[in-house]
Amino acid sequence: MSKIGFIGLGIMGAPMARHLVAAGHDVTGFDVAPKGLDALVEAGGAAAGDVAGAVAGAEIAVLMLPQDEHVEDVFFGAGGVLESAAPGTLVIDFSTVRPETSIRVAEAGARKGLRVLDAPVSGGERGAVDGVLSIMVGGAGADVAAAAPVFDAVGRTVQRVGGPGAGQYVKAANQLLVGGTFALVAEAIVLMEAAGVDARAGIDVIAGGLAASRILDLKRESMLAREFAPGFRIDLHHKDMGIATAAARSAGVALPMTGMVAQLIAAARARGLGSLDHSVLLKVVEDLSGRGAA
Repeated sequence: MSKIGFIGLGIMGAPMARHLVAAGHDVTGFDVAPKGLDALVEAGGAAAGDVAGAVAGAEIAVLMLPQDEHVEDVFFGAGGVLESAAPGTLVIDFSTVRPETSIRVAEAGARKGLRVLDAPVSGGERGAVDGVLSIMVGGAGADVAAAAPVFDAVGRTVQRVGGPGAGQYVKAANQLLVGGTFALVAEAIVLMEAAGVDARAGIDVIAGGLAASRILDLKRESMLAREFAPGFRIDLHHKDMGIATAAARSAGVALPMTGMVAQLIAAARARGLGSLDHSVLLKVVEDLSGRGAA
Protein backbone atom coordinates (compact mmCIF):
# COMPACT_ATOMS: atom_id res chain seq x y z
CA MET A 1 0.00 0.00 0.00
CA SER A 2 1.08 3.59 -0.63
CA LYS A 3 1.98 6.60 1.46
CA ILE A 4 -0.43 9.31 0.32
CA GLY A 5 -0.55 13.04 0.98
CA PHE A 6 -4.14 14.27 0.55
CA ILE A 7 -4.81 18.01 0.23
CA GLY A 8 -8.42 19.17 0.37
CA LEU A 9 -10.71 17.46 2.86
CA GLY A 10 -14.05 19.09 2.11
CA ILE A 11 -17.40 17.58 1.17
CA MET A 12 -15.82 15.38 -1.49
CA GLY A 13 -12.24 15.02 -0.27
CA ALA A 14 -13.02 13.91 3.28
CA PRO A 15 -14.89 10.71 2.37
CA MET A 16 -12.41 9.96 -0.42
CA ALA A 17 -9.51 10.17 2.03
CA ARG A 18 -11.36 7.90 4.45
CA HIS A 19 -11.82 5.30 1.71
CA LEU A 20 -8.08 5.37 1.07
CA VAL A 21 -7.40 4.75 4.76
CA ALA A 22 -9.91 1.90 4.76
CA ALA A 23 -8.12 0.39 1.74
CA GLY A 24 -4.93 0.21 3.81
CA HIS A 25 -3.07 3.26 2.56
CA ASP A 26 -1.02 5.49 4.87
CA VAL A 27 -2.82 8.83 4.43
CA THR A 28 -1.67 12.20 5.74
CA GLY A 29 -4.05 15.05 5.01
CA PHE A 30 -4.09 18.82 5.02
CA ASP A 31 -6.95 21.30 4.82
CA VAL A 32 -7.39 24.88 5.96
CA ALA A 33 -10.54 23.83 7.87
CA PRO A 34 -10.16 21.55 10.92
CA LYS A 35 -13.35 19.54 10.36
CA GLY A 36 -11.96 17.40 7.56
CA LEU A 37 -8.67 16.88 9.38
CA ASP A 38 -10.45 15.71 12.52
CA ALA A 39 -12.53 13.25 10.48
CA LEU A 40 -9.42 11.86 8.79
CA VAL A 41 -7.61 11.36 12.09
CA GLU A 42 -10.70 9.67 13.54
CA ALA A 43 -10.69 7.31 10.55
CA GLY A 44 -7.07 6.34 11.14
CA GLY A 45 -5.20 8.86 9.01
CA ALA A 46 -2.83 11.62 10.09
CA ALA A 47 -3.04 15.41 9.96
CA ALA A 48 -0.37 17.74 8.62
CA GLY A 49 0.03 21.43 9.35
CA ASP A 50 0.65 22.45 5.75
CA VAL A 51 0.95 21.15 2.18
CA ALA A 52 4.65 20.38 2.58
CA GLY A 53 3.95 18.28 5.63
CA ALA A 54 1.24 16.34 3.83
CA VAL A 55 3.40 15.40 0.84
CA ALA A 56 6.68 14.85 2.70
CA GLY A 57 7.81 11.32 1.86
CA ALA A 58 4.60 10.59 -0.03
CA GLU A 59 4.60 8.31 -3.04
CA ILE A 60 1.31 9.83 -4.17
CA ALA A 61 0.00 13.38 -3.71
CA VAL A 62 -3.76 13.82 -4.08
CA LEU A 63 -5.56 17.15 -4.57
CA MET A 64 -9.30 17.72 -4.22
CA LEU A 65 -9.82 21.47 -4.26
CA PRO A 66 -12.71 23.80 -5.19
CA GLN A 67 -11.26 26.14 -7.83
CA ASP A 68 -8.33 26.92 -10.13
CA GLU A 69 -6.76 29.42 -7.77
CA HIS A 70 -6.68 26.83 -4.97
CA VAL A 71 -4.98 24.26 -7.22
CA GLU A 72 -2.48 26.86 -8.42
CA ASP A 73 -1.67 27.94 -4.87
CA VAL A 74 -1.30 24.39 -3.54
CA PHE A 75 0.79 23.27 -6.50
CA PHE A 76 2.90 26.34 -7.33
CA GLY A 77 2.93 28.24 -4.03
CA ALA A 78 5.71 28.38 -1.45
CA GLY A 79 5.93 24.99 0.22
CA GLY A 80 3.53 23.61 -2.37
CA VAL A 81 3.50 20.30 -4.18
CA LEU A 82 5.92 21.39 -6.93
CA GLU A 83 8.46 22.51 -4.36
CA SER A 84 7.92 19.82 -1.74
CA ALA A 85 7.17 16.56 -3.57
CA ALA A 86 10.08 14.34 -4.51
CA PRO A 87 10.78 13.53 -8.17
CA GLY A 88 8.85 10.46 -9.20
CA THR A 89 5.84 11.34 -7.02
CA LEU A 90 2.51 10.56 -8.66
CA VAL A 91 0.22 13.60 -8.42
CA ILE A 92 -3.51 12.96 -8.83
CA ASP A 93 -5.64 16.10 -9.07
CA PHE A 94 -9.31 15.23 -8.58
CA SER A 95 -10.29 18.93 -8.71
CA THR A 96 -12.50 20.35 -11.45
CA VAL A 97 -10.61 23.23 -13.07
CA ARG A 98 -9.93 24.73 -16.50
CA PRO A 99 -8.11 22.39 -18.89
CA GLU A 100 -5.42 25.04 -19.26
CA THR A 101 -4.72 24.88 -15.52
CA SER A 102 -4.31 21.10 -15.61
CA ILE A 103 -2.01 21.32 -18.63
CA ARG A 104 0.15 23.95 -16.95
CA VAL A 105 0.36 21.87 -13.76
CA ALA A 106 1.28 18.73 -15.74
CA GLU A 107 3.96 20.51 -17.76
CA ALA A 108 5.54 22.12 -14.70
CA GLY A 109 5.40 18.82 -12.82
CA ALA A 110 7.03 16.94 -15.66
CA ARG A 111 9.96 19.36 -15.65
CA LYS A 112 10.61 18.36 -12.03
CA GLY A 113 10.01 14.66 -12.63
CA LEU A 114 6.51 14.52 -11.14
CA ARG A 115 3.89 12.33 -12.82
CA VAL A 116 0.68 14.37 -12.96
CA LEU A 117 -2.87 13.23 -13.74
CA ASP A 118 -5.96 15.40 -13.98
CA ALA A 119 -8.77 13.18 -12.72
CA PRO A 120 -12.00 15.13 -12.12
CA VAL A 121 -14.88 13.11 -10.77
CA SER A 122 -18.64 12.86 -11.12
CA GLY A 123 -21.11 11.48 -8.62
CA GLY A 124 -21.35 14.25 -6.06
CA GLU A 125 -21.17 13.88 -2.30
CA ARG A 126 -23.19 10.67 -2.36
CA GLY A 127 -20.81 9.11 -4.85
CA ALA A 128 -17.83 10.15 -2.74
CA VAL A 129 -19.36 8.74 0.44
CA ASP A 130 -20.26 5.46 -1.28
CA GLY A 131 -16.93 5.21 -3.11
CA VAL A 132 -18.60 4.91 -6.52
CA LEU A 133 -17.36 8.02 -8.31
CA SER A 134 -16.90 8.18 -12.06
CA ILE A 135 -13.34 9.31 -12.80
CA MET A 136 -12.26 10.83 -16.12
CA VAL A 137 -8.49 10.87 -16.38
CA GLY A 138 -6.02 12.88 -18.45
CA GLY A 139 -2.37 11.86 -18.49
CA ALA A 140 0.05 9.12 -19.47
CA GLY A 141 -1.30 5.60 -19.62
CA ALA A 142 1.45 4.21 -17.39
CA ASP A 143 0.65 6.79 -14.72
CA VAL A 144 -3.06 5.97 -14.89
CA ALA A 145 -2.18 2.31 -14.33
CA ALA A 146 0.00 3.26 -11.35
CA ALA A 147 -2.91 5.23 -9.87
CA ALA A 148 -5.28 2.25 -10.04
CA PRO A 149 -5.17 1.45 -6.29
CA VAL A 150 -6.28 5.02 -5.52
CA PHE A 151 -8.98 5.04 -8.19
CA ASP A 152 -10.26 1.64 -7.07
CA ALA A 153 -10.68 2.90 -3.50
CA VAL A 154 -12.78 5.93 -4.39
CA GLY A 155 -14.49 5.14 -7.70
CA ARG A 156 -16.41 2.61 -9.72
CA THR A 157 -15.91 3.86 -13.29
CA VAL A 158 -12.42 4.94 -14.37
CA GLN A 159 -11.48 5.90 -17.92
CA ARG A 160 -8.38 7.47 -19.39
CA VAL A 161 -9.67 9.96 -21.98
CA GLY A 162 -6.43 11.45 -23.31
CA GLY A 163 -3.38 13.44 -22.32
CA PRO A 164 -3.04 16.29 -19.81
CA GLY A 165 -6.20 18.39 -19.60
CA ALA A 166 -8.40 15.81 -21.33
CA GLY A 167 -10.09 14.82 -18.10
CA GLN A 168 -11.17 18.43 -17.59
CA TYR A 169 -12.74 18.62 -21.06
CA VAL A 170 -14.76 15.48 -20.32
CA LYS A 171 -15.78 16.87 -16.92
CA ALA A 172 -16.97 20.06 -18.64
CA ALA A 173 -19.11 17.90 -20.92
CA ASN A 174 -20.42 16.05 -17.87
CA GLN A 175 -21.37 19.25 -16.09
CA LEU A 176 -23.22 20.72 -19.05
CA LEU A 177 -25.23 17.48 -19.31
CA VAL A 178 -26.00 17.47 -15.59
CA GLY A 179 -27.03 21.14 -15.58
CA GLY A 180 -29.17 20.70 -18.68
CA THR A 181 -30.90 17.65 -17.24
CA PHE A 182 -31.72 19.46 -14.00
CA ALA A 183 -33.17 22.36 -15.97
CA LEU A 184 -35.39 20.06 -18.03
CA VAL A 185 -36.54 18.07 -15.00
CA ALA A 186 -37.45 21.38 -13.38
CA GLU A 187 -39.46 22.42 -16.45
CA ALA A 188 -41.24 19.05 -16.51
CA ILE A 189 -42.28 19.41 -12.87
CA VAL A 190 -43.50 22.99 -13.36
CA LEU A 191 -45.47 22.01 -16.46
CA MET A 192 -47.22 19.09 -14.79
CA GLU A 193 -48.03 20.96 -11.61
CA ALA A 194 -49.36 23.99 -13.52
CA ALA A 195 -51.60 21.71 -15.59
CA GLY A 196 -53.03 20.07 -12.47
CA VAL A 197 -51.36 16.75 -13.21
CA ASP A 198 -50.12 14.48 -10.42
CA ALA A 199 -46.49 15.44 -10.85
CA ARG A 200 -45.19 12.69 -8.59
CA ALA A 201 -46.95 10.00 -10.59
CA GLY A 202 -45.90 11.70 -13.80
CA ILE A 203 -42.22 11.82 -12.88
CA ASP A 204 -42.35 8.20 -11.71
CA VAL A 205 -43.66 6.98 -15.05
CA ILE A 206 -41.20 9.20 -16.95
CA ALA A 207 -38.36 7.66 -14.92
CA GLY A 208 -39.35 4.25 -16.22
CA GLY A 209 -39.12 5.20 -19.89
CA LEU A 210 -36.64 6.58 -22.39
CA ALA A 211 -36.20 9.79 -20.36
CA ALA A 212 -34.89 7.83 -17.37
CA SER A 213 -31.71 9.26 -15.84
CA ARG A 214 -29.56 9.06 -12.76
CA ILE A 215 -30.77 12.52 -11.82
CA LEU A 216 -34.39 11.37 -11.86
CA ASP A 217 -33.41 8.35 -9.77
CA LEU A 218 -31.63 10.37 -7.12
CA LYS A 219 -33.29 13.79 -7.12
CA ARG A 220 -36.94 13.61 -8.14
CA GLU A 221 -38.25 13.08 -4.60
CA SER A 222 -36.26 15.95 -3.10
CA MET A 223 -37.17 18.26 -6.01
CA LEU A 224 -40.89 17.51 -5.66
CA ALA A 225 -40.57 18.19 -1.92
CA ARG A 226 -38.58 21.41 -2.59
CA GLU A 227 -35.71 20.13 -0.46
CA PHE A 228 -32.45 21.59 -1.73
CA ALA A 229 -29.83 20.66 0.87
CA PRO A 230 -26.59 20.56 -1.08
CA GLY A 231 -24.97 17.53 -2.47
CA PHE A 232 -23.39 19.81 -5.09
CA ARG A 233 -23.81 23.55 -4.67
CA ILE A 234 -25.00 26.01 -7.31
CA ASP A 235 -21.85 28.06 -6.61
CA LEU A 236 -19.67 25.16 -7.77
CA HIS A 237 -21.86 24.37 -10.77
CA HIS A 238 -21.70 28.04 -11.76
CA LYS A 239 -17.91 27.75 -11.73
CA ASP A 240 -18.09 24.55 -13.77
CA MET A 241 -20.36 26.10 -16.41
CA GLY A 242 -17.83 28.88 -16.78
CA ILE A 243 -15.25 26.18 -17.48
CA ALA A 244 -17.60 24.57 -20.01
CA THR A 245 -18.27 27.78 -21.92
CA ALA A 246 -14.57 28.67 -21.92
CA ALA A 247 -13.73 25.16 -23.13
CA ALA A 248 -16.20 25.63 -25.99
CA ARG A 249 -14.43 28.82 -27.03
CA SER A 250 -11.00 27.19 -26.89
CA ALA A 251 -12.27 24.23 -28.94
CA GLY A 252 -13.96 26.56 -31.44
CA VAL A 253 -17.45 25.08 -31.10
CA ALA A 254 -20.91 26.53 -30.52
CA LEU A 255 -22.82 25.13 -27.52
CA PRO A 256 -26.02 27.18 -27.41
CA MET A 257 -27.87 24.99 -24.90
CA THR A 258 -24.86 25.11 -22.59
CA GLY A 259 -25.00 28.91 -22.69
CA MET A 260 -28.68 28.90 -21.77
CA VAL A 261 -28.18 26.49 -18.86
CA ALA A 262 -25.21 28.54 -17.66
CA GLN A 263 -27.49 31.60 -17.49
CA LEU A 264 -30.13 29.71 -15.49
CA ILE A 265 -27.46 28.63 -13.02
CA ALA A 266 -26.14 32.21 -12.88
CA ALA A 267 -29.69 33.39 -12.16
CA ALA A 268 -29.95 30.95 -9.26
CA ARG A 269 -26.71 32.29 -7.86
CA ALA A 270 -27.85 35.90 -8.33
CA ARG A 271 -30.99 35.07 -6.33
CA GLY A 272 -28.80 34.09 -3.38
CA LEU A 273 -29.25 30.35 -3.90
CA GLY A 274 -25.57 29.59 -4.42
CA SER A 275 -25.19 27.50 -1.27
CA LEU A 276 -28.09 25.19 -2.22
CA ASP A 277 -28.10 22.06 -4.37
CA HIS A 278 -28.08 22.48 -8.15
CA SER A 279 -31.57 20.98 -8.25
CA VAL A 280 -32.70 24.40 -6.96
CA LEU A 281 -32.95 25.33 -10.65
CA LEU A 282 -36.57 24.30 -10.06
CA LYS A 283 -37.10 27.56 -8.16
CA VAL A 284 -35.64 29.58 -11.05
CA VAL A 285 -37.99 27.92 -13.55
CA GLU A 286 -40.93 28.49 -11.19
CA ASP A 287 -40.07 32.17 -10.97
CA LEU A 288 -39.87 32.50 -14.75
CA SER A 289 -43.38 31.06 -14.91
CA GLY A 290 -44.71 33.34 -12.17
CA ARG A 291 -45.21 30.38 -9.86
CA GLY A 292 -42.52 31.09 -7.28
CA ALA A 293 -43.24 31.84 -3.64
CA ALA A 294 -44.19 35.41 -2.98
